[in-house]
Amino acid sequence: MIEFANPIWLWAYLIIPFIIGVYLYRFIRRKRPALLFSDTRSFKNLPGNGKQHLHWLEQLFFILGLVCLIYALARPQEQLTTVERNAEGIDIVLALDISSSMKAEDLKPNRFEAAREVAKEFIDQRISDRIGLVSFAMQSFTVCPPTLDYRLLKELINEVEMGVIQDGTAIGMGIATSVNRLKDSEAKSKVIILLTDGQNNAGEIDPVTAADLALAYDIKIYTIGAGTRGTAPYPVDDPIFGRRYRNIQVDIDEDMLERVAELTGGKYYRATDSQELLRIYQEIDALERTKVEEITYTDYTDLYPIYLALSLLFMVSHFLVRQLVLRSIVEV
Repeated sequence: MIEFANPIWLWAYLIIPFIIGVYLYRFIRRKRPALLFSDTRSFKNLPGNGKQHLHWLEQLFFILGLVCLIYALARPQEQLTTVERNAEGIDIVLALDISSSMKAEDLKPNRFEAAREVAKEFIDQRISDRIGLVSFAMQSFTVCPPTLDYRLLKELINEVEMGVIQDGTAIGMGIATSVNRLKDSEAKSKVIILLTDGQNNAGEIDPVTAADLALAYDIKIYTIGAGTRGTAPYPVDDPIFGRRYRNIQVDIDEDMLERVAELTGGKYYRATDSQELLRIYQEIDALERTKVEEITYTDYTDLYPIYLALSLLFMVSHFLVRQLVLRSIVEV
């Protein structure tokens, strides 16, 4: 970014059109003949005849020199700004249900795909937080430990698939695995965002017991129940008739999810459609923001020596053309 230390000198550019006007006036007057000749062909071969057309070059050098001189007097400076950011990051684990019921299409295109896309949008909004991913069905496992490599994390989210482990919904195990990833963290705030669409029906650890474990390590849990109320369309692939849909009952244990969240100082949300799920993640994003302190350093580099040198070069060129080239024409 270019700034001027003495911008008032830029007003001097108003003199340039006046100088050009004077040159043009002199040029027009010079065209008026002093003597009349019936035939000028005999003058074409006179020495120096071609050099007289360089008269405009002398004037051009003078104007360019003046332009550069005014620009140098305005003292142009290049502004170099450095921003130093200091932030105490939050450690976050996203716990995602990958049981088969996540194929239901009450959220578009289905619960699982909607959860993945919204999670990636949530990651894009973070600045200096370490974020990890835990998936759970009958068992739970860590897809990615908390990391600042958001590109890698989103690639791993894209690679998560349903059906890779035995079906079921081990919510307690999902919380316990997430706690295990955060318990040794020294971050100022530690958060689990758990999304599920059912009830805890698998695993060795009860969700409330896992929440007590999270509380012991000062970990906050936000829980999200994904699914409409009543029934939801569920795709069934028939080898003979192809894909068809049947309605399944949506049975989310909201009391348990709310208790888990309140026990750890978090909050429970119900997402009945994709837009509501996006809004929930945006609200959690606003609640769990990292405080960023910015210190701005600004350096200035003077550029006027460059334009001063150019001005000198043009003025010297103007002098040489005037004294050596045009003077020799006059002498001839």
